[in-house]
Amino acid sequence: MTLIDDHLRRALAYVRPYAGALVPVVVVSLLSTGLSLVLPFLSKVLVDDAILGRDLQLLLRIVGLFVAIPLVSFGLNVFSGMRYTRVSADILFDMRLDLYRHLQRLSPRYYARTPLGDIVTRINGDIGEIQRVVSEAALSWFGQVIALIGTVGMLIYLDWQLFLASLVVMPPSLFTLIRYRRELEARVTRLRERSSEIGSFLIETLQGMRTVVGANAQNREVDRFRTRNDAFIEALLSMRLYTYVAGGLPGLLLTGGTALVFLYGGYRVIEGMMTLGTLVAFMAYQARLMTPVQGLMGIYTNLATARASLVRVHEVLDAPPDVQEIPSPNRMHECRGEIRLVGVTFDFGRGVDGLTGVDLDIPAGQVIAIVGASGSGKSTLADLLERHLDPQEGSVLLDGVDVSTLSLEDVRRHISVVPQDPFIFHSSVADNVRYADPEASDTAVLEAIEGAGLGMLLERLPDGVDTVVGERGRQLSAGERQRLAIARAFLAEPAVLVMDEATGALDPSSEAAVLDGYERVMKGRTTILITHRLDLARQADRVVVVDRGRIVEDGPPETLEAKGGAFRELFLDVLAG
Repeated sequence: MTLIDDHLRRALAYVRPYAGALVPVVVVSLLSTGLSLVLPFLSKVLVDDAILGRDLQLLLRIVGLFVAIPLVSFGLNVFSGMRYTRVSADILFDMRLDLYRHLQRLSPRYYARTPLGDIVTRINGDIGEIQRVVSEAALSWFGQVIALIGTVGMLIYLDWQLFLASLVVMPPSLFTLIRYRRELEARVTRLRERSSEIGSFLIETLQGMRTVVGANAQNREVDRFRTRNDAFIEALLSMRLYTYVAGGLPGLLLTGGTALVFLYGGYRVIEGMMTLGTLVAFMAYQARLMTPVQGLMGIYTNLATARASLVRVHEVLDAPPDVQEIPSPNRMHECRGEIRLVGVTFDFGRGVDGLTGVDLDIPAGQVIAIVGASGSGKSTLADLLERHLDPQEGSVLLDGVDVSTLSLEDVRRHISVVPQDPFIFHSSVADNVRYADPEASDTAVLEAIEGAGLGMLLERLPDGVDTVVGERGRQLSAGERQRLAIARAFLAEPAVLVMDEATGALDPSSEAAVLDGYERVMKGRTTILITHRLDLARQADRVVVVDRGRIVEDGPPETLEAKGGAFRELFLDVLAG
């Protein structure tokens, strides 16, 4: 791997927009480094001209410079460091923002196969590690390079022969650095993976704590936690060991050069080939040479950790979205709500939930129920309508326009899906409903809540619509969470409302209240009821029966019920009761 490979080049692309803001940082860093390079040379003048030359005035001026230069350099370093920290934070936020936006474009399939803890670790932990390296190392790298070049120049100027003698240990030092850095990168990657596993474990078990306790599995989960933590510690210790070796061993080898300088430099002074002040200055520069060399070696080591994190971040950024908006999508400001599926085929590759050659026409304003056994492909229809997925064959039309040519914003404004297990935010009832329309009035929010049959719930809540419902709405029942999501959809006033088992957790009376509400709110709008419940299917104008990804029956519910086909067979137990 080269020093600047593809992953680092991609990271540098985030720096380019901030090049102008970094110019003052570079200039001040150059000035500060230049001032620091003056100090060792002053030691030569101090020894040869002031002390050995017995010049008191020169001695006082040089001592004054020894005090003033570090103070000025300190002020410059504070300015450049603070400004760079701000700019680097903005740069890394751009990267984190790109990652977050890309995650918004990925389909539910990505989240189904990727542990949430792994995603959180990449967007937070990995980018945080990149930010640490960038904020601590990047500006230091620039200063170290300038210091190294300046120091080498002064060493050659003072005594090139002595400088060559000090280079004997450089080749083995560089070899050691490169050799162990490669090993370090692999161990950093392993550490990130173990950390991600702990995060995923904690998120999963905390969300399922009721199940853990109910199954008396506390000790089992503690053992699993301990096993993951032990693996993390092992990876951490391995990474730390190679960090010390990669960063420290080359420096130890370089210190051998100092012994050569003492030996050969002392010999040259004794023989009168160089002055004592020159040797003192050379030793001062030699000591300063170790700082940028070791600093650069440490930065080179840090690049291994940054690159390991960059690789993990880029793995997410490179995950292709299942749905892509075309470069210049059509806009649909008004929508009647006519739906048409033409030869739609979608295959998950697991034998269930797919669709095969589906043709379906839903006139605007019709209430249609889609029924079928689990895994027959009903929910896939909802994902295709809202464009979380695109058909592999065929097309989905909204008011006669292929949804793949429309802007995603318009598709999802006109088509609203209420899932069986809706997501509820850790906020108030009103905020959760208003999420569909942040500008909605309080009156509109209350009407949507009443339409979803939540009026009696508000009377019981301590703060009414301002009651905070807890993370994922855990202070509400499953049915109340469903009704809250339905209220959110009502407030959006979509042209097409898809209720994907959205009343599955409701009792008959609550379901009746919701149905009454949607008849008022969705009057004249298209409503698609994906359901397992016969009573709900009977409320529809039309029922479509799906079996193994194909439509096998289509017609009014009373006709299908009397016919004795797939619809009657699906609800045979209910009808028999």
